[in-house]
Amino acid sequence: MSGLYNSIRRELRQLGSRRLYLWAMVLVPVGMALFFVSLLSEGLPERVPTAIVDLDNSSLSHRVSRSLNSQQNVAVTMNLDSYHDAMRKIQEGEIFGFFYIPRNFEEDALNGTGTTITYYTNMTYFVPGTLAYKAFKSMAVMASGGIVQTQLTGMGVPEEVAGVVLQPVVIDAHGLHNPWLNYSIYLSNSFIPCLLELMIMLVTAWSICHEIKTGGSVQWLACADGSMLKAVVAKLLPQTVVFLAVSLFMQVLLFRYCHFPLNGSWSAMLLAGFLFVIACQSFGVILASAVPNLRLALSVCSLIGILAFSVAGFSFPVEKMYGAIGIFSYVLPIRYYFLIYIDQALNGVGFYYSRVYYAALLVFPLVAAVMTLNLKRFCQRPVYIR
Repeated sequence: MSGLYNSIRRELRQLGSRRLYLWAMVLVPVGMALFFVSLLSEGLPERVPTAIVDLDNSSLSHRVSRSLNSQQNVAVTMNLDSYHDAMRKIQEGEIFGFFYIPRNFEEDALNGTGTTITYYTNMTYFVPGTLAYKAFKSMAVMASGGIVQTQLTGMGVPEEVAGVVLQPVVIDAHGLHNPWLNYSIYLSNSFIPCLLELMIMLVTAWSICHEIKTGGSVQWLACADGSMLKAVVAKLLPQTVVFLAVSLFMQVLLFRYCHFPLNGSWSAMLLAGFLFVIACQSFGVILASAVPNLRLALSVCSLIGILAFSVAGFSFPVEKMYGAIGIFSYVLPIRYYFLIYIDQALNGVGFYYSRVYYAALLVFPLVAAVMTLNLKRFCQRPVYIR
């Protein structure tokens, strides 16, 4: 135990002597968590600026314009005179789409000759473009239905019967677990832990490979009585405490301060956070043992950490990815933490149904323990390859 105690004291001195640890372990993760929460504080963007090009200027087109402006997701901020003016406003970034009503719209619609409503959205900006598209489509369907209902009632059909003819099946939709369609609920709970994973891997790989680069690995190993596993545990234990505190802060921020759904138990998420930190550190040890070169190890950690945002399945299902890419997601600790979050926080299912994901997080320290055998060889002969 004296070797473990001496190694921990040595690591504590190193943590206190470098402000880099403070920035990488506390300030950057906490700062980015607060940034994401404040950036997405509105949840779902509302009142996306749009325009309407009304070439008819009839009572019907004015009614359509007022109905469009009453939509929750869009705001008609401009009434333009032509298609070209509207396209120019889209290119200048002042609006994200426009609704185009042609000439003789009311006359053609009511006399049965037919007319066309056109809407354009700028899908370069996916979220506002999609919201504008949904509002425009809904408005076009409502306008079409309203015209048909007017024609039917004009032919003597009662309004109640006309309504049933137009919509024989009433859809009662309920969004489960995120009925507010709050973007922050799924983005913050995936991006913030993924950023923490990146920082944990970088700090772990840096602290190990820096010993080899500077030649301090011999002393580091000697402090641990020649046990590589004991040396790694002693080096990472103080960092584990700090990262666990940061992980706890993030969970309190999301589930208590922001009141995000937590339909399961706190203990399940706290256990997931604990195992997630251990798994990320173990993943960093695996990379540092496989690539004991400081620059290369940090590059590999950065590459894997950044790719995790895309391949972990936050916004695109892993099942629909190419097999060679989708299988890579199961190598990352964040994938299992995300699945636990879905089960425990959103769905609120029993712990039994998430047992495989918890067990998967325990595999990472076991693999890291095996990889320390290779790391010991480099620590005993710290020949740094530039």
